[in-house]
Amino acid sequence: MTRMVRAAADSEAADNADISGSTAQKGLTAPARNRVRTWAVILTACAGQFLVVLDVSVVNVALPSMRADLGLSAGGLQWVLNAYSIAFAGFMLLGGRAADLFGRKLMFLTGLGVFTLASVAGGLAQEGWQLPAARAVQGLGAAVLAPATLAILTSAVPAGAARTRAIGTWTAVGAGGGAAGGLIGGVLTDLLSWRWVLLINVPVGVLVLAGAAVWLTESRRDTGRRLDLPGAVLVTGGLAALAYGIVQTEERGWGAGATLLPLAGGAVLLGLFVAVEARTKVPLMPLGLFRVRAVSAANTAMFVCSSASFAVWFFMTVYAQNVLGYGPLEAGLALVPSSLSIVLGSKLAPRLMPLAGARNVAVIGALVAVAGFGWQSLLTPDGPYLSSILGPGLLIMTGLGLTGTTLAALATGGAEPGDAGLVSGLVNTSRTMGGALGLAVLSTVAASRTAGGTSPQALTEGYALAFRTGGAVVLAGALLMVLWLPRGSSDG
Repeated sequence: MTRMVRAAADSEAADNADISGSTAQKGLTAPARNRVRTWAVILTACAGQFLVVLDVSVVNVALPSMRADLGLSAGGLQWVLNAYSIAFAGFMLLGGRAADLFGRKLMFLTGLGVFTLASVAGGLAQEGWQLPAARAVQGLGAAVLAPATLAILTSAVPAGAARTRAIGTWTAVGAGGGAAGGLIGGVLTDLLSWRWVLLINVPVGVLVLAGAAVWLTESRRDTGRRLDLPGAVLVTGGLAALAYGIVQTEERGWGAGATLLPLAGGAVLLGLFVAVEARTKVPLMPLGLFRVRAVSAANTAMFVCSSASFAVWFFMTVYAQNVLGYGPLEAGLALVPSSLSIVLGSKLAPRLMPLAGARNVAVIGALVAVAGFGWQSLLTPDGPYLSSILGPGLLIMTGLGLTGTTLAALATGGAEPGDAGLVSGLVNTSRTMGGALGLAVLSTVAASRTAGGTSPQALTEGYALAFRTGGAVVLAGALLMVLWLPRGSSDG
C-alpha cells in the first residue's frame, strides 16, 4: 500500500497541489515539502479507508472460532457481520454531511477514534452479545470515517490529473482492503486467535490517528450552518432499514415478513426524506445535486456495478473452499493476484482517462469485467487454478478497478467543493448498498440452482449461474454508462 501511495504522491506533487499539513520540514525546498505533505495526506486518508473496507470481510474466516469461543448461536454469528454492515450503510450520508459542516479532519479523527475503541471492545469480548454490539459501533465509526477520507482528498487536491490520480490510489487501497480481508483474517486466526482480526486495528488506528493529527488541517463548508436533523433521522433510518431487510434475506428469504417489512419501511422513510429535503431551507441532501449529470449517473452506475463486484470475492472464496477443497489461508492466497489486478486497474484509470475520456474508460472497464464473469461462469468441480480462478479473476478485477476509479472521479468532480463530504458519503453509500443488495440477490440465484444440494457438482452449477447473472448486471451497467454518463470528459 505504501508503494502505491508514494507513487501517487510523487505525481500529485509534480502538479504543486496545495495539500494542507505541516510545513516545518527544515532544509527542504518548497517542491520537496509539497511532495512530503502530499505523500503524508494521501497515506493518512488511504490508511483510514483501508481499515474501513478491510473490516467488512476480515472477520469471515474467523467466524467458526468466534462461535466456539463465545458460544454464539447461528443467528448471533450472522449479526457479527450484519451489525457492522447495517451501521456502516445507514450512517454514511450523515457522516459525509457532518464532515462538510463540522470539519473533515474532526470527523476523520472522531470516526477513526470510535472505530479503534470499538475494535478493542470487540477483540476483548467475553460474552456473545458484546461482539455484535462492538461491531455495530465499529460500523458507526466507519460511516463517519469513510466519507471524510475521500473528502480530504477531493478538497485538498485541485480538480484535474492530480485529483484523479489521488482518487485512483484511494480506490485501489480500498479495493485492496476488501480483497485482503480473507487472507489477513486467515493468517491472524491461524497464527494467533480470532481476537486479533479486531485487535490488529488498534495499533494501526493509533498510528493513523497520530499521523492525521500532525498532517491534516481543518476544512469545512460553513461553520454557521446547522445540521438538518429531520433529514438526518429519515435518511439514516431509511438506509439502515433497507440494509437490515437485505441482510435478512439470507436467513428468512425474500418473501418473509421479517424481510419485506424493513424493506418497505426503509423505502417509505427514504420517500419522506426526499419530501422533507424538497421543502427545507437548508437540506442535508440538496436535491439539485442529482441534477448534476455526472453525480447522478456515476452513482447509479456505481450502485449497479458494485452489486456484482462485491459478490465476486464471496463466490470465488466459497468455490475455492467448498468445491476445490482449499483451506482458508490457501483460498486467501489464491485470490492475491486478483487483489493486485484491481489495484492495477485503479492505477491505470487516471492515465487512460485523459487519452480516451472518462466515460469510455468506465465502459471499457465494465466490458473487460463482463468477459471475466463469462469466463468464470465456465468453472467446473475439478477446474485447475489457472483457468478457474486466476485468469477470470484477473480480468474481472482489472476491469472493475478501471470502472470504479473513473466513476468515483466523475461523481466527486461534478459537485461543488463545499459538498465534498456529502458526495463522498453518497459514493460510499452507492457502493455499499449496491454490494449488499447484489450479494443477497446473487446468493438467492445460486441457491435456486443448487436446490439444497451440497455436492461439488451442485454447488458449482449454483456458483456458475451467479457469475453469469453478475456478468449480465455489469453489462447492464455498461449500457447505462454509455447512455447516461457525460460525453467527452477526460477528467484530467
